[in-house]
Amino acid sequence: MLKGLPSSICTCTKLLRLTMLLLVVSCCKTKGVIKLPPNVSIPAVLVFGDSIMDTGNNNNLVTIARCNFRPYGEDFHGGVPTGRFSNGKVPSDFAVEELGIKELLPAYLDPNLHPSELATGVNFASGGAGYDPMTAKLQPCIDLAGQLKLFKEYIGKLRRLVGKDRTKFILANSLVLVVLGSNDISNTYFLSGARQKEYDFPSYADLLVSLASNFFKELLGLGVRRIGVFSSPPVGCVPFQRTMAGGIERQCVEHYNDAVVLFNRKLQKGINSLNQHFPNGRIVYFDIYNPLLDIIVNSQKHGYEVSDRGCCGTGIIEVTYLCNHFGTTCPNVLDYVFWDSFHPTEGIYKSLVGPILQKYVYQFK
Repeated sequence: MLKGLPSSICTCTKLLRLTMLLLVVSCCKTKGVIKLPPNVSIPAVLVFGDSIMDTGNNNNLVTIARCNFRPYGEDFHGGVPTGRFSNGKVPSDFAVEELGIKELLPAYLDPNLHPSELATGVNFASGGAGYDPMTAKLQPCIDLAGQLKLFKEYIGKLRRLVGKDRTKFILANSLVLVVLGSNDISNTYFLSGARQKEYDFPSYADLLVSLASNFFKELLGLGVRRIGVFSSPPVGCVPFQRTMAGGIERQCVEHYNDAVVLFNRKLQKGINSLNQHFPNGRIVYFDIYNPLLDIIVNSQKHGYEVSDRGCCGTGIIEVTYLCNHFGTTCPNVLDYVFWDSFHPTEGIYKSLVGPILQKYVYQFK
């Protein structure tokens, strides 16, 4: 009896820890809006991506791609700048909220991250990232290889917390969201011209799709089974790009958008091919390009007054450190499609995420 006692105590301790974890998780759940297919559960959301999804991973990096200062976050809880590239919540947050998992998706590198958050999802996205590793070198951030390294570390922590079987279940049933590509196209290819000597754009798009496909394969190899991949948005209509390449009238840069359409088409084709080779997993292409372009082009129909500049400062150039407390913000952010010269407002994100998830979630049966 005495010999078996330490093992029994150890087992009880593990059970108690797991019970407490489940209690914490259930207490933090929100009332989900998304209707899931029958017999489908999504215990967690895991996010990889760029500044659209980053909820604070860049806060302690030496990079210009940071925003943990006012006026960023002025409409977040208590007006706190958390490193979210918007005036409030970002798509990562709305994803977990709409699915009824929790209210916010924490950054994995948040020094105050509670272990109980691991079982319901965390965020590995880093502002400035892309599929192309060169993109992260132009604007230092956590590249895709770095985000994958953090994910592997996360898996190890999760196993120690909930055990091997529960970890396998969480990975297989979680919704993994990937939002990348816009920095590659707008910054690495067009603005900097860093890849133009090596590739014409169709060839560069092929490179991006190849890099993306390899990343998806890595995720599938680590036990993930549900991957939602967002298309690249209409980067030619982003206020900063209008200013830099849209002429004196700051029109949408059509050849940027044409390039995005080509990339998105190739990305969707690549995803379809992967699904044929990995029948045990499911990768779903999420179209964000068309819904966002419709809001920008027909902004007044959707209830917005301003779509060609951001709310912060003049709105035509300010982003990250140029959008700061020394400047002003617009009188009513609800009138604006964009918060700064790159990123939409919380209101735009909220209007897009729910319908997009509801549209595509049934493909994860």
